[in-house]
Amino acid sequence: MDNIAGTKSTLTWAVHLSVALLVALWLFPTVGLLVSSFRTGEQISNSGWWSSFSAQERQAPAIRVAGAERQEGALYVIEGELYPDTGAAVSAWGTSSRAPEAYGPGDVAELKDGWALSVDAAGRYRLTAPQSFEGERLPRIFSTATAPPEFTLDNYRSVLFGTTAGTGVGQAFLNTLTVAIPATVIPILVAAFAAYALAWMEFPGRALLVAAVVGLLVVPLQLALIPLLQLHNDIGIGKGYLGVWLAHTGFGLPLAIYLLRNYMVGLPRDIIECARVDGATDFQVFVKIVLPLSFPALASFAIFQFLWTWNDLLVALVFLGTDDDTLVLTARLVNLLGSRGGQWEILATSAFVSIAVPLLVFFAMQKYLVRGLLAGSVK
Repeated sequence: MDNIAGTKSTLTWAVHLSVALLVALWLFPTVGLLVSSFRTGEQISNSGWWSSFSAQERQAPAIRVAGAERQEGALYVIEGELYPDTGAAVSAWGTSSRAPEAYGPGDVAELKDGWALSVDAAGRYRLTAPQSFEGERLPRIFSTATAPPEFTLDNYRSVLFGTTAGTGVGQAFLNTLTVAIPATVIPILVAAFAAYALAWMEFPGRALLVAAVVGLLVVPLQLALIPLLQLHNDIGIGKGYLGVWLAHTGFGLPLAIYLLRNYMVGLPRDIIECARVDGATDFQVFVKIVLPLSFPALASFAIFQFLWTWNDLLVALVFLGTDDDTLVLTARLVNLLGSRGGQWEILATSAFVSIAVPLLVFFAMQKYLVRGLLAGSVK
């Protein structure tokens, strides 16, 4: 009975479970990166992102008593707060790194020369002494506090607008857009014309051209980088946006032509023949019939090309160099990783900024991806 047509296979649940597991494995680091981008460096160092939604107990750095003294009868008093405007609750505190939890909230620590120090649960401290504190070295307070969940937008301000020197990626973000958008549009335009010609126009050597396009798919781009850069330098377009646009166009055209040609071959012949009988030229057929019907294939290639150019590092470094005015986002992240490897909040925010645009493009156009890739596979 298990093999009766129309019944579900017992493997269906295994397939669904495997897909759910793969999606979870992909989402887990992405969500972690997003949450970490809103946390401070201290929070990232002390706890994982999954614990950021609940109150956390952590040992805060030592804070030295500070403030203006005042006299209350025979005593001199200094008061202040350990965690102003944070809502943290002190669970233990001390005056020495060897005993950072020697006292509880509200306890009074007896110090030198009649000094007395107390810290309450809200983090308010009170230091008293029978003589003035002027010229004296005030004690430090080590505390363990439970802090509520805390998120900040300072990381994004620093990364996008460069509020902290050396951390901004705003210019690199614009440079990447300047590279990726034309490098996606140009090969689509050129490949669409070429694909139509290879699919619907009769001319000698068409089969050889199709074979050459398929052969170019397996040529590694690294083989052509240096000769292509030399050619660009000879004709005066080296180290500029025009050079990198043409390089991405050349490297992306084989896949674009192959993908679009396979899709256009599968379009109904009757529609195109009827248009020609009505007097339409090849250009009119291409613009008014073939292009609108080929939108799924165009969109699927646009996703691939945009993701490739957005995440590219090698081609951008070769054809744009390392100048700050033309540095792309991937190269900027490499610089941040090399010089600021300890500032995890900056790296997490920069990394999420770099993947946000490709994610938006993919989710906006993913419904066309499978349709475009499967074009021409069945008849």
